[in-house]
Amino acid sequence: MQPPASTLTSPANAVSSAPIALRLEHVSFTYADSAVPALHDVSLEVRQGEMVVIMGASGAGKSTLVKCCNRVIPAFQSGRFSGTVSLFGRRLINERVGELAGTVGMVLQDFEAQVFATTVRDEIVFGMEQVGIAPAEMHRRLAEVLAQVGLVGFESRDPASLSGGEKQRLALAAILALRPRLLILDEPTTDLDPQGRQQIFMLLRRLRAQGYTLVVVEHDVAVALEADRLAVLANGQLVAVGPPDQLLPHIETLTHAGVRPHDFDRLFRSLGIHTYPRDIEGAVRVLRAHGISLLQPAGGSDSSPIPVASASAPQSRARAESASPLLQLEAVSHWYSGAGAPAITGVTLTITTGEFIALLGANGSGKTTLAKHCSGLLTPTQGQIFLHGRELRTIPLAHLAQEIGYVFQNPDHQLFAATVEEEVAFGLRNLGLPAVEVHARVSAVLETVGLHEVRGRDPFLLDKGERQRLAVAAVLALHPRLLILDEPTTGLDYREQRTMMELLRRLHRQGHTILIITHVPWVAAEYAERALVMARGHLVWDGPLRELCRRADLWAQAAFHPPDITRLGLCFNAAPLSVEECLGWVGSAPQLPGSSRASDC
Repeated sequence: MQPPASTLTSPANAVSSAPIALRLEHVSFTYADSAVPALHDVSLEVRQGEMVVIMGASGAGKSTLVKCCNRVIPAFQSGRFSGTVSLFGRRLINERVGELAGTVGMVLQDFEAQVFATTVRDEIVFGMEQVGIAPAEMHRRLAEVLAQVGLVGFESRDPASLSGGEKQRLALAAILALRPRLLILDEPTTDLDPQGRQQIFMLLRRLRAQGYTLVVVEHDVAVALEADRLAVLANGQLVAVGPPDQLLPHIETLTHAGVRPHDFDRLFRSLGIHTYPRDIEGAVRVLRAHGISLLQPAGGSDSSPIPVASASAPQSRARAESASPLLQLEAVSHWYSGAGAPAITGVTLTITTGEFIALLGANGSGKTTLAKHCSGLLTPTQGQIFLHGRELRTIPLAHLAQEIGYVFQNPDHQLFAATVEEEVAFGLRNLGLPAVEVHARVSAVLETVGLHEVRGRDPFLLDKGERQRLAVAAVLALHPRLLILDEPTTGLDYREQRTMMELLRRLHRQGHTILIITHVPWVAAEYAERALVMARGHLVWDGPLRELCRRADLWAQAAFHPPDITRLGLCFNAAPLSVEECLGWVGSAPQLPGSSRASDC
């Protein structure tokens, strides 16, 4: 149940003496092909030097709102617009979007649409050339923004060769080079690993210190903690505005708006404690002040990891009981054409039927390259891969597609048919299956992924979560034993993430082997049993995910930060993987001795 709006809005705390940078007054917008307003009567002010984070579910109107701030709406998207938008005291009326480039800069949610040049250098320089910046100044700014976003040394790289996270940082660098007074970032950390996210957080802090005004659209509460104010949208309306400390404890409001509440807020609310600490040290102090400890039950830890330094190392206990291996990689290495170093080096691992595995690592560590080898999309430069004991490269593609399915990070890269039903049926028809069998499989798989009611729709009219599930359905219809998904939750709000991961959990329970690449700590912790960690092309960890959470020495290599609830538990020598598990371990006994302590403690 949503708390009354009066308890959520605190203008006295939010308003400073700084002039207003951005003002929206009674802004509404309805897209031309819709009868429902995407925005309805939204009024919001952002002060100069302020950072405001906009949160809400997919479809709540967040991207529509920020596109109104530089006249992308209504200049480039047709529909019914009303209300007024003002930038630094200037009411926007008929300005062209390009005229505002030096005032407001925007990194779109679909950041790949902003990247078009053939080198990183040209991408950043292009915008500066358009506004007449002198060559010497362009050169100085180029070096500055490359350092800011961590892309020094990438100047000659083709943007198409960059990882998703690297492209995202490139799009941000190109905007920063123009020095806009107002910077709008639509989900700037979506494709970044935790280390990359921290770099963006640090960059945001520096930009604020330099006087930038920031409006950030995000799903992650961790970003909200950095804000001066939060603005929560639901169904196109502004339902809450206020400082993070006031809004974040309203768990029902956040959940209703499609935002995942912070672990500590959920924990302390469930324990009946009405103090809401924002860091691990504070949370530990509050728990101890209430005489609360965490007691991980005997057997609550998982089995030991495989020492990856030795290819002949014994299987972990978790897999020793499994049937014969499904997939085996033996000393696999891969060089991309023209690359100076291998993308992956000497990777040896075994995947057995029925596992749920999270593949972790920093952007550019070799995760996607490894996953593509597991699916047969890439062939090793050195080493061998075996499927049920048969070398992968000798298996016909039609047969391989029925054994291993691969879902790309961006579902739009594999969707092309005119309707949802045709998308799923395409692969089945290519296998020469009878029409009756095709129809039965299409119906069954659309029911499984919850898309049976939209089977006649154009796939590109679906939202991102639905397109992601459609990509899974198209692969799932082939009945693969192993399902590999590259970042299956990226760009999805919390409800959509849960929907996707619960789908994968059901498939796992039905006997599918699941391998996901993910940067989302709670997704890995709550769903995967085993973790594979890549660092600079090497497999540096292969073992239970819970044990990885205890290994703070590996977190930096893995670009992996365990969920906050897990890091809190480590201060009590416990490793809960979810708030629910943590609540089950609450006790009043003194802290157990042990050496596995989080550095935060």
